[in-house]
Amino acid sequence: MVTLPRVLVAAPASGHGKTTVATGLMAALAARGHVVSGHKVGPDYIDPGYHALATGRPGRNLDPHLTDPALIAPLLLHGARGADLAVVEGVMGLFDGQIGGDGFASTAHVATLTRTPIVLVVDVSHASRSIGAVVHGMATFEPGVRIAGIILNKAGSARHASEVVSAIERTGIPVLGILQRDQGVSAPSRHLGLVPADERDEAASALDRLVDQVSASIDLDAVIDVARTAPSLTETAWDPTAHVSRAAADSPVVAVAAGRAFTFRYAETTELLEAAGCTVALFDPARDSRLPAGTRGIYLGGGFPEVHAAALSANASLREDLRQAVFDGVPTVAECAGLLYLCRTVDGHPMVGALAADAVMTPRLTLSYRRPTLAGDQLLGVAGTTATAHEFHRTTVTPVHGDNPAWTVDGSPVGFAGPTLSASYLHLHWAGHPHLAQAFADAAATAPAHAGTMLPSAVASVPTSVPEPIADPLRHHGDVEARDGLVDLAVNVSRLPRPAWLETALAEGLAASTAYPDASTAQAAVARHHGRAVEDVLVTAGAAEAFTLIARSRPWRRPVVVHPQFTEPDVALRAAGHRVSHVVCRAEDEFALDPTAVPRDADLVIVGNPTNPTGRLHPAAVLRSLCRPGRVVVVDEAFMDFVPGETHSLTSHRLLGLVVVRSLTKLWSMPGIRAGYVVGDPRVLADLRGQQAPWSVGTPALHAVEATTRPEAARETYCRARQVQQHRRVLIDGLVELGVPVTESEAPFVLARPGPGLHSRLRNAGFALRRADTFPSLDDSWVRIAVREPSITRRLLTTWGVHTACI
Repeated sequence: MVTLPRVLVAAPASGHGKTTVATGLMAALAARGHVVSGHKVGPDYIDPGYHALATGRPGRNLDPHLTDPALIAPLLLHGARGADLAVVEGVMGLFDGQIGGDGFASTAHVATLTRTPIVLVVDVSHASRSIGAVVHGMATFEPGVRIAGIILNKAGSARHASEVVSAIERTGIPVLGILQRDQGVSAPSRHLGLVPADERDEAASALDRLVDQVSASIDLDAVIDVARTAPSLTETAWDPTAHVSRAAADSPVVAVAAGRAFTFRYAETTELLEAAGCTVALFDPARDSRLPAGTRGIYLGGGFPEVHAAALSANASLREDLRQAVFDGVPTVAECAGLLYLCRTVDGHPMVGALAADAVMTPRLTLSYRRPTLAGDQLLGVAGTTATAHEFHRTTVTPVHGDNPAWTVDGSPVGFAGPTLSASYLHLHWAGHPHLAQAFADAAATAPAHAGTMLPSAVASVPTSVPEPIADPLRHHGDVEARDGLVDLAVNVSRLPRPAWLETALAEGLAASTAYPDASTAQAAVARHHGRAVEDVLVTAGAAEAFTLIARSRPWRRPVVVHPQFTEPDVALRAAGHRVSHVVCRAEDEFALDPTAVPRDADLVIVGNPTNPTGRLHPAAVLRSLCRPGRVVVVDEAFMDFVPGETHSLTSHRLLGLVVVRSLTKLWSMPGIRAGYVVGDPRVLADLRGQQAPWSVGTPALHAVEATTRPEAARETYCRARQVQQHRRVLIDGLVELGVPVTESEAPFVLARPGPGLHSRLRNAGFALRRADTFPSLDDSWVRIAVREPSITRRLLTTWGVHTACI
């Protein structure tokens, strides 16, 4: 009999917040001093990564299909050795399991097998009293499944939460906690689900915030009380040494792929190999130049090689070493991501080339349990051997199998196999099939150690290109660089098509252009949008006109521009005859603005937010602190609409001398329609109106201004901003993997510092990046890169890796 306090976190359906709550509970309980064991129902690899981060212990999977129902409680006890508390996260809805399996492998099934009380997480954002009916139905649907507590997620207000709690009280099940709608700490999505914890540099800080919120909003003592009601378990903990025998006396080295591109493998896989006498040596295919010394077996598990294709492609020495090892007969198992990595290419990016196949991304997700059979005698066993597995990918491989397929699934051959190779999309949990681990360990025990590939020790260096001189750097813009058929990463205008409603507005504006423009309707629309008076708004022909009006509006005594910054304010002030002072934000301070660096006698201060080209988003409080009597502060928010929720925008702040410049050019893909506006101190705007030429803003632009302030535009703005946020992460992660210093950005571009000459080399390779030496205080070691869709970004990164690998 083993006493193990435990709870299982479940939900009525996916998307209710199981991962957030389960991970938060693990971390909060660990912070209290508990030794917590984290587990996940189902085949998922990503959530256990968060669990490991929260508990400091390996995340474990409990899946009756992949192993065996009889193994679930033993695997739970094995994973919880030395822990005083276990938290299990469910999968999908509580009763959702294998299709056609009547709930087999569902969360409820695992709860029954382990006799674990359930804490149900319910998203209440779209209902109130009806939640009581949902809880009642979940609690009574299947006998033997015990829901012992409820956690409400995304409650809208105290009154809303009270209504839900009152409805649930009728079921007799206690509410253990309430998370408010604005408290959610969500993990960013990746094309297969959540982003692995290993890929998130900010994961630890996000976890700290989650601990604070869970501790404040959930009764942890009540959760522990529920966990202690779990009955003792009569099963014996699973032990890998009981399922495999030692394959050799000399501990053959098995190289196991790890790092950011290969994060998916079950903890029991390496434990079985170690129990069989193997020495597990982790290597990072994106960074290590050779396989581990003495490698006699290779295991390539799951992950995202398509996401990290640039770094993998750039590491030519490891690719060559691995290819030769496979060709030399080093026993190799490749599952899913490993299969892709062994192909010739992934989305056109060069990979290992050990398989005569190519892989590409597709819009279709393949997600299914499988019951495969070995198609012939191969590395993992003899023909006819059966197993259980799962597939989880958005790629396809052509051809889908070689002359010797690894498996047959529903009678169809899949994968590639041989005496020393097994490669397919199938993920297998070796705890359920320990004979596979034994076969692999036996093969490694008899294989000779990989001698390594002899590659040239040095490659001829590429001469550093000297940037072409520019007559007037302040007038240099990205559109000058995006020419000659180059891939445009220099211009910051969105590549997304304009929405149909905006196209209609522009067409209507063109049709109405038979009369002189009237800006009054557009100005009123902007005023409503920002909650300002009409006199607080001036519509302009883009941000460029606004800067010209500002420069001419007053006899500025000491105008100051904060740099690095968009150069148009300097140009406008210089053209108006002013002598401009600069305040420089330094790279070593992450381009943060120190308000005390601005001269006290400055009567005009211009600063970008987010700033071009750094992407730095200055806190609103810092910018407000610049305001003082006798000073005008101009905040250029040309890229603020790319910030989800427009946090730190100052458009609604009414401060003496504060004006905000906005542009519609970038987000709405219309650089040829000069549309923008200024919002702020009406006295300053009155001076700007005095400088503005009649009818300077054309009728199509005015219609665009009005259209982009409507509610449907706000929804579209948020969606576009979130998409840019996700695509920017791909670019930043890829650059970091290539070892390129990158400035964190909140804009549709990224400032990177690869060193002198790369701008020209990439231009010769077909990519136009924005040179940064034309921005005051930056030199030619910097480049600005526009955020594009991941397929283009990965092409850039692959080319970048090639051009830096040979320097």
